[in-house]
Amino acid sequence: MKAFRCRVCDNPLHFENSVCVSCGTALGFSRSERAIVPLDDTGRYVDPAGLVWHVCANLNLSGCTWLAPVEGASCFACGLTRTRPSDHDLEGLANYPLAEQAKRHLVFELDGLGFPVVGKDPATGGDEENGLAFDLLSSSNGEDVTIGHENGVVTIDLAESDDAYREKIRAQLAEPYRTMLGHFRHEVGHYYEWQLVRGDERFTRCRELFGDESIDYAAELQRHYEQGPPDGWEQSHISTYATMHPFEDFAETWAHYLHICDTIETAGEYGLTAVSSPALFSSFRDLVVGIWVPLSIALNMINRSMGKDDLYPFVIPAPVLDKLDFVASLADRPDSP
Repeated sequence: MKAFRCRVCDNPLHFENSVCVSCGTALGFSRSERAIVPLDDTGRYVDPAGLVWHVCANLNLSGCTWLAPVEGASCFACGLTRTRPSDHDLEGLANYPLAEQAKRHLVFELDGLGFPVVGKDPATGGDEENGLAFDLLSSSNGEDVTIGHENGVVTIDLAESDDAYREKIRAQLAEPYRTMLGHFRHEVGHYYEWQLVRGDERFTRCRELFGDESIDYAAELQRHYEQGPPDGWEQSHISTYATMHPFEDFAETWAHYLHICDTIETAGEYGLTAVSSPALFSSFRDLVVGIWVPLSIALNMINRSMGKDDLYPFVIPAPVLDKLDFVASLADRPDSP
């Protein structure tokens, strides 16, 4: 994440700020400029091209600070949400803002890495067949919700916005890490594999690294939950869940690619490392070995100093470095040399 500053008074800002706490200026996020910009008294912003932008219609509903091209309309990020809790689902609505916040964080990072983010609504320039959409549902109201991806639609259970509930599930599944942002990153990994791993060369290399994706998913899912991961899984996979099926191995690796890119960028923006962009390295492997491993060890030690669990409780073996390199190769980075 970038380190933003107020254009009026130069005070440091956070990604979700809607008002500068120093000068009181109303703020909005401009996706095209990748910047937090000041709004006028009517909640408008005029960009360098003379286009007028407006406060997102969901500012008060989900805390969205992104700007919309039409007054009273939703911004691009909110437009990706196909289903949200009804106005009568008070618990779902209470959990809704954290999920939308994670989604905005995700879209910001995907934009920066050069991955195309296209919605499904043709009325707003989307692609109904190949676009991306989100169903944000809530099991807290008794609905059966399964987190997953199918044909460009990512389903997220809003109940996982609740820390106690999410920690309970994490402990039950013996997972070292479980967050709302992590869910979004993992599930869009399925989407981008579906969209980007095409053509003989990419498809063949993906199979070499992750395995034959045509094996029966349901059978592998049952095997995983009945038998657990195979012995020695740590030598070739980033997590136990990655051992379940090649699709899940890709999605887990994709999520870690985003974890690493985002954390390194943030560390660079705040002066914790001199490197803030993967484009500065000839391979993602070199970035992981040279920057991420020592940085994550340091961050883990800082967390332990505060009596917290490790920030990054994972070990990256050599085969996973190859997988991360492959995922990184799918990006069309705008800042590549």
